[in-house]
Amino acid sequence: MKQNDKLNLTMLCDFYELTMGNGYLECGFKDRVCYFDVFFRRVPDGGGFAVCAGLDQVIDYILDLHFDDADIEYLRSRGLFTEDFLSYLRNFHFSGDIWAIPEGTPIFPGEPIMTVRAPAIDAQLIETYVLLELNHQSLIATKASRICRAAEGRTVLEFGSRRAQGTDAAITGARAAYIGGCAGTACTISDQMYGVKAGGTMAHSWVQMFDSEYEAFKTYCEVYPTNATLLVDTYDTLGSGIPNAIRVFNEVLKPKGITKCGIRLDSGDMAYLTRKARKMLDKAGWQSCTITCSNSLDEHLITDLIRQGAFIDCFGVGERLITARSESVFGGVYKLTAVEDAEGNIIPKIKISENAAKITNPGFKKVYRVFDDSGKCYADYIALCDEEVGKEPLVLFDPVDTWKRRVESDYVLRELLVPIFARGELVYERPTLQQIRAHADAELDTLWDEVKRFDNPHNYYVDLSPKLWDLKQELLLKRGK
Repeated sequence: MKQNDKLNLTMLCDFYELTMGNGYLECGFKDRVCYFDVFFRRVPDGGGFAVCAGLDQVIDYILDLHFDDADIEYLRSRGLFTEDFLSYLRNFHFSGDIWAIPEGTPIFPGEPIMTVRAPAIDAQLIETYVLLELNHQSLIATKASRICRAAEGRTVLEFGSRRAQGTDAAITGARAAYIGGCAGTACTISDQMYGVKAGGTMAHSWVQMFDSEYEAFKTYCEVYPTNATLLVDTYDTLGSGIPNAIRVFNEVLKPKGITKCGIRLDSGDMAYLTRKARKMLDKAGWQSCTITCSNSLDEHLITDLIRQGAFIDCFGVGERLITARSESVFGGVYKLTAVEDAEGNIIPKIKISENAAKITNPGFKKVYRVFDDSGKCYADYIALCDEEVGKEPLVLFDPVDTWKRRVESDYVLRELLVPIFARGELVYERPTLQQIRAHADAELDTLWDEVKRFDNPHNYYVDLSPKLWDLKQELLLKRGK
């Protein structure tokens, strides 16, 4: 493939989506309209909420969804697919409807973050890519949110490209990290593609390339006087690194009237070293010099460093962010919830499991966020699409703890799922990444601090309407018959 060729991702699907599609065509289900929900069951790291991300890439995928000649020939070579099905794929384009929760919005287990209404083949075919993108980016955005909240207003940069699990994980991971709160990335292509500001300083190899640490620092400041951040731990942080940095700042930057500069630490006891470094820099008159720390950081280490009195202005977070190392799977699923009969009536479907948390919520649904008069949200409310919601007191049923029932009278509702595609046409005004980030910041402020705790966060309720509750119980009694 040439560098400028665009990769067709249509075949990035599980093989059974194609065999089922062929079967749907053979069984006369080609035009049968189905409803699928994307949802997840558990917040990573035991957190109180997750951050939705990845929708923009799903949109790109669906807009470009097509089978080219090479795809058709490959499928024909497998000897499993009828010529009618291959002919159908040759002219395929997505023709369904999609609703989704906008990127950057806090999301909670059990609620649809995307609903797909489409003919059976269309709906089945997009399952893998939809889950791949939403799972990955929501995972990274959620981890970034935890890390940035741990930093308590200090800058966090994403430094993980070289440890990411593949090229796309590095590129879209940097995008998701920005949505989650990171100020920038070390990944240049993510800046080029998405506008996630890329930056960096130097590696230890720069310092080692010169005959002395002093010469390395001096040369760097002469080349980049307005962007000088020096890596001071190549040899001896306190004995030579910081003294040489101060010397060079005095010789190169001070005569130019430049006060913006920084040092970076990538090893050692960060709490101890940054306290010592801050004293040395301040004593030398470089109170404006910032201190950046990197090296296998995460939200827990950052919290500990701040608690121990470390003087750190910026955190560079790599592998534990870009791989979400503490919990590397988001766990979103794609489940059938309804089909339409020949007259267009919606027939709800349910998946039953011995594990109550895995029993699906049937039907075509809407999701509402419930706010109090202070502007804080305290519950999400799932109702069937034909219900009138908001004119009467809300009756809230917990879908797992079945004995819990509440009635709310003083509330404000906001519908979360917004139209993305209608009859295969994009109807969503796509926000810029900067707008998504601003939305994420604003949405974070609507959560109570108790929900944002890392340990034992408050349980945010995702409740069912009485009508949906009754429907679910009815289908459970029928047991799918």
